[in-house]
Amino acid sequence: MKMRVSGWAALLWLSAGAMAAADAADPIRIGAVLPFSGGVELYGNQAKLGLDLAAADINAAGGILGRPVEIVYRDDGTRPFIATEAARKAVEEDGVLAVVGPITSQNLDAIVPVVASRKTPLLYATNYEGGLCNRYMFSLNTVPNQELDSLLPYMTQTFGADYYLLGADRDWPHRMFDAAEPLIAKLGGKVIAKQYTLGTEKDFTPLIDKVADSKAKVLLYALKGDGMQFIPLASERGVFKTMTVAFLGLTEADLKVFGGKGDNLYAAVPFVVASQDPKAKAFVERARAKAGPGVAISNYVETHYSTLLAIKAALEKAGKVDKEALVDALEGLRFEAPSGALTIGKDHHATLNMFLVKSKGEELVEVRALGEVAPQSGCKPEAFGR
Repeated sequence: MKMRVSGWAALLWLSAGAMAAADAADPIRIGAVLPFSGGVELYGNQAKLGLDLAAADINAAGGILGRPVEIVYRDDGTRPFIATEAARKAVEEDGVLAVVGPITSQNLDAIVPVVASRKTPLLYATNYEGGLCNRYMFSLNTVPNQELDSLLPYMTQTFGADYYLLGADRDWPHRMFDAAEPLIAKLGGKVIAKQYTLGTEKDFTPLIDKVADSKAKVLLYALKGDGMQFIPLASERGVFKTMTVAFLGLTEADLKVFGGKGDNLYAAVPFVVASQDPKAKAFVERARAKAGPGVAISNYVETHYSTLLAIKAALEKAGKVDKEALVDALEGLRFEAPSGALTIGKDHHATLNMFLVKSKGEELVEVRALGEVAPQSGCKPEAFGR
């Protein structure tokens, strides 16, 4: 028996098919809540470069499940109240599948409950202090042990056991130093002094003199943003002839700010831009071409690039574009990034390939490859309903 379809019905049928095809090709929108004003836009622009490059690479290869990726940017102003509203708008007005960002710990604390209450995955690609644990939060950069557990033994054995701890009076430096102090003691070291800046300092000379007078052998440094001029000024005053810096959260973008006056700063990082690994070199070449001349390429570019690779791999694993399916697929995901294989654990934090590096001009050069380092996230199974 043949079914007859009227011309009008056939037209409706074809139109519905065309609409379904169009829906299937609609972009997958990813929100990015990042600082493009307010004081740390240097890092917001590094993150944007990584996201833009990842979207271009993914779309050139056919997108995700046949759909292109679109990044929707919102400025968080480096202020928690702005970040909260930016995250809300990204989810409710822009209709994003997931959010990437922000940069600062204060803004992270502000937006985590916003996206979690709206059941939207958040992928955070900046080093932080750990301890944020819920179904919708994922970390793809370092927590304290991934930086400190190899960096501090090396510094103690190589340069000396007397430490001066200098950081900004914010959550991240406090938590990093809380993790560092027992490790320094275990290594037989001593914290001679610990100081936090307020962000209102106009003249760093008294602080530089105080640090120099301490006679410490290692300066454990967690002072970015407002304190970026401390390093070049201390270098000019000869402080680092007798003291060596262990710099937490160091990036190549920081070195460009220092203008070559920050040699022999040591750090543990999840990606080395000057790496000779062919895969890493190819990534950096593409990033430099996209950024243009004079723009620093840092590990923040790579970690934010990797957030989109994680989303792509997870959605392809799930076989559909859906927030809850994305969360489920991100748990336990192992995927290839420019730095090597990354694994997102059941605690939603990533095992990373780590590298001990030191600064040389505007580059970080590898001292030692540390291999895959698992995070101590501070998260318990019950935080994820298990």
